[in-house]
Amino acid sequence: MNLQNSVVFITGANRGLGLAFAQAALAAGARKVYAAARDPATVTLPGVTPVKLDVTNPTQIAAAVAACPDVTLLVNNSGISRGSSFLGTDAMAAARAEFETNFFGPWAVAQAFAPVLQANGGGAVLNVLSVLSWLTIPGVATYSASKAAAWSLSNGLRNELRAQGTQVTSLHVAYMDTDMTRGLDAPKAAPLDVARLALQGVEAGLAEVLADDTTRHVKQSLSSATPAYAG
Repeated sequence: MNLQNSVVFITGANRGLGLAFAQAALAAGARKVYAAARDPATVTLPGVTPVKLDVTNPTQIAAAVAACPDVTLLVNNSGISRGSSFLGTDAMAAARAEFETNFFGPWAVAQAFAPVLQANGGGAVLNVLSVLSWLTIPGVATYSASKAAAWSLSNGLRNELRAQGTQVTSLHVAYMDTDMTRGLDAPKAAPLDVARLALQGVEAGLAEVLADDTTRHVKQSLSSATPAYAG
């Protein structure tokens, strides 16, 4: 996958990591960047094409595919967190909302764009996941479950899309300096640094990009006698 002259479609591209992806894609030489958001009026970055898209809305997904037939890289970035434990009062509602956006949304968008990517030579899909794909924290337990499911989705899509020449890369990252972590006192990565690293990983054909030391430590622990998720 070469970013130079590529056509990139980014979900949740109006702020945070999605905005950083749009900036990084333009800087890497993308010929066109579609910046998708629920409210396209909130997309203000010069040089991108705003697209109306709620990833939980099948009609809007179909319209986006019809309007963007030249996509060669799909970045599934949209995500939400309701900040719920498994035993919280509204835990089921929180989990359903998170799964709709964090799991079913990327699945539906990838499924819809797969024929477009195939028609344009194969291309790639980049799914934004989390260190919480492998680690469950009580305060965001339902979010963690949705990201674990999204990791499985990414691995499955990689197998199914390989035959048409489409690569699938998963981005795993811990804390970033975005609205989702506002008020959290912890080291945070700059979204633009993460976006650049992820796009470099796509160009290198990597299956996974581990964006920080925390993520690398947790991933490495999975095969140990004391995995991070059991701590």
